[in-house]
Amino acid sequence: MPTTNPSFGSDGGASDMAANVGEKISEAASQAQSKVSELGRAAAEKIDQNRGAAASGLESAASTLHEKAESLPGGEKVAELAHTAADKLTSTADYVRRNDFSSMMADVESFVKSNPGPSLLAAAVVGFLVGRTLSRD
Repeated sequence: MPTTNPSFGSDGGASDMAANVGEKISEAASQAQSKVSELGRAAAEKIDQNRGAAASGLESAASTLHEKAESLPGGEKVAELAHTAADKLTSTADYVRRNDFSSMMADVESFVKSNPGPSLLAAAVVGFLVGRTLSRD
């Protein structure tokens, strides 16, 4: 009489084992998704908590740039560019102060959808720079 492996017999043991494995995988995926969501919320909260400090830093940089613009080498054209950059920093500080993380992410998503080419290029450049930075360590 041939012996049968109970986990692969005709009694459905193989399907029970597959179901158990599937349940465990599903449970692990659910836990991972929950953890990622939790980490995402914590990161968003941390960003929102530091928005004021970031905006203040941007305003400080803008103020310094305005103060030193006239003394930069390169003449009037360079000074004009420095003032323009300082104005952009001030606008960015106002934006950061007015918008929470969720609305900033919605704005980024909208920008990427309307400008996919430049967005891909920017992502590639940032990825390259991050990769270079991490490979040096």
